[in-house]
Amino acid sequence: MSYMFEINYELEGINTKTFYGVQNQNFNLIKSSFPTLKITGRDNFVFAMGNREALDLLKKKLDDVSDYISKHNSLEIKQLESLLKLKDDSEKQLVFDQDIIVKGVNGKVIKAKTTNLKKLVKVSEKKDMVFAIGPAGTGKTYTSVALAVRALRDKEVKRIILTRPAVEAGESLGFLPGDLKEKLDPYMQPLYDALRDMIPHEKLEGYMEKRIIEVAPLAFMRGRTLDEAFVILDEAQNTTHSQMKMFLTRMGMNAKFIITGDPSQVDLPKNQQSGLKESMTILKDVEEIGFVHLSEEDVVRHPVVKKIIMAYNSVERK
Repeated sequence: MSYMFEINYELEGINTKTFYGVQNQNFNLIKSSFPTLKITGRDNFVFAMGNREALDLLKKKLDDVSDYISKHNSLEIKQLESLLKLKDDSEKQLVFDQDIIVKGVNGKVIKAKTTNLKKLVKVSEKKDMVFAIGPAGTGKTYTSVALAVRALRDKEVKRIILTRPAVEAGESLGFLPGDLKEKLDPYMQPLYDALRDMIPHEKLEGYMEKRIIEVAPLAFMRGRTLDEAFVILDEAQNTTHSQMKMFLTRMGMNAKFIITGDPSQVDLPKNQQSGLKESMTILKDVEEIGFVHLSEEDVVRHPVVKKIIMAYNSVERK
């Protein structure tokens, strides 16, 4: 026999409009997260009825949400989703910590928007080499570039190097018009876009002329030792075994490396194994290297992108 219990929770000292959200979207998300409970809200009171265990969890989540609103005077649906998914208090600070990574062009505020992106920030602060693994749209590259710009600003490094493997997607570079830079720039465009968001045009041009910031294909890293640099290898799933080994061994003194990639989007020929997939296995027990795994829950593009990724994942699992 199951007994029904109830709670009457008071929202103290917070803006109830912020709590309920536009057209009650925040409150509706809370209700849908507790399908076994009957939850209603009126003004600054939330009423709930159901089994004791679910009510205890609801009360804890309402405490977390109230604390968050008290601290930030805001509650976006993304933050609410993260709060509702917290497994324990050790993860709570990752959601509450909204420190800005950098302020970009025209005052644009750039910060980690999801729990796993916050983990990426924290892990990169503790370890000099980090792998950020996850699907497109999760913000792993953008957040990594922001961390690099912050490190340069704070004089933790003397230069930034952004690199990608130039995998030919159906066209041969030799037949594309222009000089080598013009041929390679389309591969590098996402990295340029991120930099332009964070550094004013003239300053960025100056940095690139002086090679304080360098955007180059992976092949250009061979034979170099990268000291006092923040280095990001993007689209690492398209590296071969030898390319990945070459890149990882370029690490010099006082350097930071972030390797980003999506193992589900490999563009290499079918007979070639992804250097990223291989390195994840080979290096998994190296204590000095951090691994942060992102998922469709971390997608920060248009909301439909998350649903697209989930649909494809569902088909691929079958």
